Formats: sequence, structure tokens, C-alpha cells
Amino acid sequence: MNSLSARALVVMMGEWRASGSNAAYLAVSDRIRLLIMDGRILTSTRLPAERELALALGVSRTTVTAAYSALREGGYVESTRGSGSVAQLPHRASLIPDSAAPQMLDFSKSTISAAPEVIEASRRAAEQLPAYLGESGFDPVGIPALREAIAQRYVDRGLPTSPDQIMVTLGAQHAIALISRTLMSRGDRALMENPSYPHALDALRAAGARLVPVGVSTETGWDAIAVEQAIQRTSPSLAYLMPDFHNPTGQSMPEELREKILTLAERHGTAVIADETMAELDLDGNGIRLPFAAHGNAISVGSVGKTVWGGLRTGWIRADHATIRQLVRARSAGDLGTPLLEQLVVTNILESYPAILDARRTSLRAGREHLSSLLAEQLPSWQVPHTPGGMTAWINLGQPVSSQLVLAARNEGLVIAAGPRFGMDGAFERFLRIPFSGGAADLEQGVSALAAAWSTVMRHPFSPASSEFANVV
Repeated sequence: MNSLSARALVVMMGEWRASGSNAAYLAVSDRIRLLIMDGRILTSTRLPAERELALALGVSRTTVTAAYSALREGGYVESTRGSGSVAQLPHRASLIPDSAAPQMLDFSKSTISAAPEVIEASRRAAEQLPAYLGESGFDPVGIPALREAIAQRYVDRGLPTSPDQIMVTLGAQHAIALISRTLMSRGDRALMENPSYPHALDALRAAGARLVPVGVSTETGWDAIAVEQAIQRTSPSLAYLMPDFHNPTGQSMPEELREKILTLAERHGTAVIADETMAELDLDGNGIRLPFAAHGNAISVGSVGKTVWGGLRTGWIRADHATIRQLVRARSAGDLGTPLLEQLVVTNILESYPAILDARRTSLRAGREHLSSLLAEQLPSWQVPHTPGGMTAWINLGQPVSSQLVLAARNEGLVIAAGPRFGMDGAFERFLRIPFSGGAADLEQGVSALAAAWSTVMRHPFSPASSEFANVV
């Protein structure tokens, strides 16, 4: 069982202190509850002892005791004499749907409904499946037809690729986790953008990485000097990057920085993962972007989860032959291959991929503009940057209240991830990621919920001078 130290929890909690008439114990319990719901505190993690947390927070033990009691009553903590308090999710907050629970609008995921082409591709796949029924069904590398289609997609984008450089996976997340645990040892350093894709952060941590963060912002993009210094100083075993339409900022890395990173990585023995799941969602132009690996040796990760449909759990890895062989050997420890029927569906889908991408870009442009218009009208104090690509906007709230806002939004029927979910050590309380991939009605409902939640939070505006922990985030 994992244990969380008092100091680590305080850092994760950031600015937690109560505003107005809210009792301190409620402020503590609310912040811990959000960390559990957000996945920043994993279930089955042992929380700090009451006395230790009280000392770290600078409050009385009675305050922490009352906070833990509130969490137990809500089903977020289970306490056993002699074993301490352990984080958990109550039934109503679990991943199992509750038919009696009110319907919540979910902005915690950047997703899009299935492309219409999925229906015909699935029908054709069902007709093609009998040809494979005489085989074992275990497929750790991918059927030849799909690997050829994926390789051709790289060729079309300007990167020569052969089918034996492709491994089909159970989506991009599976690919990231497989690469991480195969190419790293526990305790190795891994360079990672900050903020970044939360589940990649989880995968690297699960593989035992010591994370080396480098900044990305909507104003200046990547901190090129920091990236260069981080590689030179730490010689990380692995680097995880989203060079095109970075999640959550939507930025793209300059060509010269790509070349510099790959040159430094080769010199320092760093394997670079380029997550390109958003790479073809360019909203300011329809030009084909050169893959990251065209600038040097890199491992490319892709999927159809963002462009076609998240329900197709199919992705891929493009790498040199030796790396593909190493990954195939390591894969059986976690799974025995990608389902054949889904591979056939994706093979058929790729025949219509350019048209699907065109339709997605058109839809996302409309969503981006509609979100900007709604925020300008209802939340004019928020800073809304121009997002050149991808599916989300990284909004600057102007005050470090993202976690408070997210809790208030749940009361308005909206589930959304707080800014720190995308960062390390409690950072990004001033930010909120809002997806614009849904329909107009969902965007209108979501922004209205955020406006109502913001009004609630701003009744007691945050004052940096009021807290000794103000500089933590």
C-alpha cells in the first residue's frame, strides 16, 4: 500500500484555507476530497496521521480529526485502528454508473463522438473477421494490413516508415505505459513537460520515474533553455513530449527546438517519446505536419482515440526495429495483444482518414470559437489564449482558485479537472482546461455552470496575503 507523507499532501493541497465563514476542517476535507476525485491521491493510499498533518498544515489536531471524520462520512476515507486512514472512492463517485444519480456533464475528458465512418468500417470488419478465425487470436504486434496502413500514413506525412517499425497497441495510454516500463528502470529520471497529459504522468510515476519538469505556456511555448539545461544536467533515461498541439496548452514546438532536443537526447542516451495523438488536429491550417521523428531518433505514439472515437481502443508505436522487438518481448507481462476485430475496424477507417480529419478540424474550429465567445460574454475576467490546435483551451483564471472552482462546479452539475491535475506538486491553481470538442449545447451548459460556480467562489475572493501557504502553488 502506498503512503502519502504530510509534507507531500500539503504541497498537493496548495491554497486550501477557508474563505469567509467556511470552517477550517471543511476546507481541509474539501481539498483532500478533490484530490481523491481528481486521481491525484490514488485509492488505497494511506493518508498521513492526524498529528503529522496538523503540524504540517499549522492547524490544531482537532481540525484534522474533524476533516478526516467528514471524509469518512462521505465515503472518501476508511479508517482502521492500527492501520490509519486510507483513501477510497464512495459508490456514487466510483466509475460504476449509478442510475439513481443525477446526470453530470463531463468536461474532465477531451473527447469527441464517433465519426460516422465507424459504422461502415465495423460492418466491413465483421465480414473480414472469419478469415482470421483459424488463427490463435493472440496478436502482440498487429495484423499486417493495419501495420501497413499506419506505416503508409507516416510516409504520406513525410517520414519513411516500414510496417515492421510499427507495433499496434491498446491505445496511446497503453503505448506510453509499455514504453516507460520497458525502457526505464525504477529510479531513472524522465523529462516531462509541465503541464502535461495527466495519464502519461501517472504512467511514468508507476514505472518509478524521477520526474524532471520543463515548462510550456500558452504565451511562449516551450522554455528552450530549460529543456536544454535539464537534459544536460540530468541525462534522463526517457523524455515524454507532446510536440504538436500539446495537451493542455494546444501549442506546437518550433522546428529548431525539435532538432536540438533530439541531438541532445542522442548525446545523453535519452529515449524520446513523441505523443502525436493530437498532431493532425491543426486548427489554423490544413497542412500535413512533419512527424517529430523526421528530425532524429524518436519513438512516435499515435492512436485514433482523439480523431475517430475513444471507443476504438487502438493505438500504435513507431520506432526502430530493435526497439519494436524489445517492446514485443516485454508486452506479454501486461497483455497478449490488441483485439483483431478492432484492428480490422481501424484498418478500414484509415482508408477514409483524410476526410475524417477534415471534418474533425471543421468541428473543432467551430467549438473553439464558440467557447471563446461564451467565455468572453459570461466570464470576461478570464484570460482565454488562442489555441492553434488540439481539443482544449488552457484558461488563466487570474487567481489560484482552480480546485475551489472545480468543487463548486460539481454542485452545478459539471465535472471538470482542476489545473493541478495537469502539473506536478500542486502547480497550476490559476489554470483550468476546458475542452471545446463537444457540441454547442454542451459548451453552453458547461460555461453556464462554470459562471455560476465562479460567482460562488468569488463571493469570498482569494487573498494571497491571508495565507502562509500562498507561495506553494
